[in-house]
Amino acid sequence: MSDSPYRLAVVVASTREGRFGPTVAGWFAEQTAQRADIEVDVIDLADHPLPVNLSSDPGPEAAALLAEVSPRLAEADAFVVITPEYNHSYPASVKNLIDWHYTQWQAKPVGFISYGGLSGGLRAVEHLRPVFAELHAVTIRETISFHSPWGKFDDNGRHLDEEAGTAAAGAAKVMLDQLTWWALALREARATRPYGN
Repeated sequence: MSDSPYRLAVVVASTREGRFGPTVAGWFAEQTAQRADIEVDVIDLADHPLPVNLSSDPGPEAAALLAEVSPRLAEADAFVVITPEYNHSYPASVKNLIDWHYTQWQAKPVGFISYGGLSGGLRAVEHLRPVFAELHAVTIRETISFHSPWGKFDDNGRHLDEEAGTAAAGAAKVMLDQLTWWALALREARATRPYGN
């Protein structure tokens, strides 16, 4: 079981007009493509707008929207959230996704890629950590952050600065190595002893 690839759900959090998230997602896709131990499923929240009115008994329309996302989160062994920083925190779209789900996050690792101005989106990441802790998820210490990244990538998500691109790829390897360890260890643990709280 530990030799089979694990499922990584990559959540693109921004839904803002003119967003930069898809560029970062394109860059990250290049990093994960080099790894045979990962199967990637990109969940772009701009393509999956969830209802803002939470309900324990969603109506047919809300249930249909959730059906496009919830099973994919449940099947994932790990997550990476690609988030911008809005007003010193993360976007409402990702909080809405989180709040619609509970068991899907449990006993699974979460890594972060952030982008923004001088902070590189790191304040958004630090706000997400306690939220995922509340959901019994394990957040990865190492992160990837892009400081003022606009104009620094080509249309395919490749970094235009070779030195900075090499450093970012190195950071991605470190994060993915940690994420992989946790993903495999927790997948085996859940199979041996189902998680309960």
